[in-house]
Amino acid sequence: MTGTGFVIDVKGLTKTFGDTKVVDDFDMQVPKGAIYGFLGPNGSGKTTTIRMMCGLLKPDAGSGTALGLDIIEQSREIKARVGYMTQKFSLYEDLTVRENLDFMARLHALDDRKGKVEAALEEYDLGPRAKQLAGQLSGGWKQRLALAAVSLHNPGLLLLDEPTAGVDPKARRDFWDRIRALSRSGVTVLVSTHYMDEAVQCDSIAFIAYGRKLIDAPSGEIPKVIGLHTWRIEGKGLAAIQQDLEANPDIEQIARFGSAIHVSGRDEAALRRAVEPYAAREGIEVSPARTGLEEAFIYLMTGAQDNFR
Repeated sequence: MTGTGFVIDVKGLTKTFGDTKVVDDFDMQVPKGAIYGFLGPNGSGKTTTIRMMCGLLKPDAGSGTALGLDIIEQSREIKARVGYMTQKFSLYEDLTVRENLDFMARLHALDDRKGKVEAALEEYDLGPRAKQLAGQLSGGWKQRLALAAVSLHNPGLLLLDEPTAGVDPKARRDFWDRIRALSRSGVTVLVSTHYMDEAVQCDSIAFIAYGRKLIDAPSGEIPKVIGLHTWRIEGKGLAAIQQDLEANPDIEQIARFGSAIHVSGRDEAALRRAVEPYAAREGIEVSPARTGLEEAFIYLMTGAQDNFR
């Protein structure tokens, strides 16, 4: 660790591909053991940003450290201390579970290779499937094997790219239980995602849109930082109500959530005046609601400019 006290401390990271600036002047500080989410739409630069922060991709401009090492001058040393789990299953499907773990142990030139493979099989409950071909595993078990493989060399920093895409809810919950256990042991975790149910698992979130960081704060504080207030309207005739409210200049955002609409704005008093008249209608329920990450995300994205235009 450097004197900054952060596992990651970067400033001004910029990356351009062709004529498109994919990452634009990005700053970030991440403490040890944090689970940090990078939330944004596909193509917003999340993965490129994370890879630059960890020395896996050289920036066109900017500087910083990861794990106390310079991301440009000491990228090779950083790579040896990072675990990177890609969205697409990247292990060998024609090798068994044990053979895949043994291959990763060889790749990292680990001492007591056999012992570390056995320990991983036990820790991740993969022992009964040790002889099964990786290609025959379900999505949840592939995910578990991938996490075991990238954690085999005890990395100080773990990168997860859309880690729970395509797996069932129980597998997702089990996965995050393991991630939190790694975090408690001091491993810093960076998660690239555009799924809200992944983002809410993170301690802090950086919203990234089209190459720029829009906000960076603890997950529970993001709606407060933005200053967004929300009311919930539920009942009959929501389509007509939504159409009316869309014409109201005091309403900054309206989003449909199942059988209800969420109406949001930064002027709390004006927002209340706009929605209260509907409370008197028969069959309509109007109530204040806690602004969530999804409302915040939609609000931030509305004002973001696409860098591919």
